[in-house]
Parts: sequence; structure tokens; C-alpha cells
Amino acid sequence: MASHSFSALSNLRFLDLSENHLALIHPEALSIPGSPLQELNLSHSLSNFTALMDLITALRWGGLGGLLRLDLSGNHLALLPPGMFSHLPNLQHLFLTNNSLKAVYSGTFSGMNHLQVLDLTHNAFTTVTADALEELEMLGNIRILLGDNPYTCSCEISHFVAWLNESRAQVDVDAVRCASPGGLSDTRLLGLGVHALGCVVPVQEEADDLTLQTSYVLLGLVLGLVGMVFLFVLYLNRKGMKTWIIEMRDACRDVLEGYHYRFELDSDPRLGQISKDGGSGVRGHSGLDTSQQLPSDIYIVQLPTDTQVKQLTTSPL
Repeated sequence: MASHSFSALSNLRFLDLSENHLALIHPEALSIPGSPLQELNLSHSLSNFTALMDLITALRWGGLGGLLRLDLSGNHLALLPPGMFSHLPNLQHLFLTNNSLKAVYSGTFSGMNHLQVLDLTHNAFTTVTADALEELEMLGNIRILLGDNPYTCSCEISHFVAWLNESRAQVDVDAVRCASPGGLSDTRLLGLGVHALGCVVPVQEEADDLTLQTSYVLLGLVLGLVGMVFLFVLYLNRKGMKTWIIEMRDACRDVLEGYHYRFELDSDPRLGQISKDGGSGVRGHSGLDTSQQLPSDIYIVQLPTDTQVKQLTTSPL
């Protein structure tokens, strides 16, 4: 295709170039003033790898920002270079069926924020790598057709099976089936478990798990035995422990009573004035000096001496 092959068709919306054998494509072959093109069909049209490289350049420089639908099926494509469709931001339907694709690389579908349908059926996928799954997951909740590929159902595909169960994308899971081995031929991947895929845990890992479980059991038995011995010792010394508890209680009570007694003596600070008489003794309320006069609300009672008590008991009535 030569440069500006369709530039005179300013109202061109749909362009069908399918079933051709294009060998050379000019970088501006698809350039049309105003970018009116919305659908482009190039199925079964690229004759060699050079034509694919030319097409990538034409998609970049052709001003196809308004393209909504692109069909590249049946072109024996073995790979999709990263960023191949980044200049088609409004693309909604991309058909890549009946090619020879074996893998999807990071960045292949970058910039395709409006994509709704991605058809990857009838290619050469035997598995889907983690990078490919991450790339597909970035497309969000779209329709992804992955059926009719020769998937090898082995342990290496287990992450793909998990993705089919968890992905937000709408995948044709009924058409995603095993091609090999023979025992799993035509079996849906969605229903396969790790054992069916041959994912056997290594013997060494099983031995390590068994050793760890045994260690936990032994630790539990030892702790249980120590607890039983401790309880048995407490039972044998129950009388001594009871005596010790009583003694501790009495000791604490004596200490608390002592603090209580001292608190009662020191509860009224005005009583401290009595001890300042310098040993002169208590002489009664009327015999105190003016400087040592007690407050009016305190009364001192003088107890009788033994001699006075004796005279009182011997005197006749």
C-alpha cells in the first residue's frame, strides 16, 4: 500500500482489506484527513513478517485515533510487540484469532483503556505465564476469549487455573480445555485441582512438615506434664500454703493496725502543744501559764493518785 492510499475518502468509516497478500505497507498508507476510519479488517492479509512491522508503523503514524474495531485474524502472527496498539486509545474490539501466538508480553495491550472484546482463540498457547495474566488483568472487566488453544495441563498451568477462578474478566471458560496429556484431553481447566495437574508436594517438604507437627505435639505433651506436676505439688503442700497465707494475712493486719493507731494519735495537731510544757506536768486547767494556755475547747482531767484513792477507801462514811 502506497502513502495516503485512501486520503481522498474523507468520509471512509469501514475499510476491508481482508484476503490480500500485502508485502509492503507505507507508514502513512492508512492516513486519512480527519481520521474518520472506525473499522479496519486486515484478516488473512499479511504475507510476511515485514508486512507486520510495516503495519505497526502504519498504526502509529496513520492517525487512527478514532478506530473502534480491528481484525488481524489469520495472519500467522507469532508475537505482538509491546505497545503495538498504544496509538489506538479508543479501540473496543480486537480480533487476533487463528494466529500462532504462544505468549503475551508485558505492555502488549498498554493504553487500551476502552477495550471491550479481545479474541485470542485458535492460537498456539500451551500455557499462560504470570506476566501474561498480569497484562490481561490490567484490561479490567472485559470479554477475553481464550478457548481452542492447545493447553498442556501440567503443574505449570496451575496459576492459570487459579486466575480463571478469580479474574474479573469474562472468559469463555467452557472452551478453555486441555489438549494434553491424553488422560486429561478435552477436560475443562476450570475444574482441575493441583493433584489432577500433577502438582505433588516434594518428599522433603512433606518430611519437614511432619517433623514440625511432631515437634508441636511433643511440646504440648511436655507443657501438659509440667502443669500436672505443678498442680500435684500444690496439692501436697496445701496445708503449708494455707498456714503461710494465714500468717501473711495476720502480718499485714498488724501492720495496718499499727498505722491506724499512729494515725489516731496524730489526728489532732493541737494536742502537740501539751508536750511543750518542758516536763512540768499537768497542773490542771487553772494552773497553766498564759503563754501555754490550751484552747477553750480542750479539757484536761487529772487522775487521782494512789494515795488519794487509798484515803478515799479507808475514810469512814
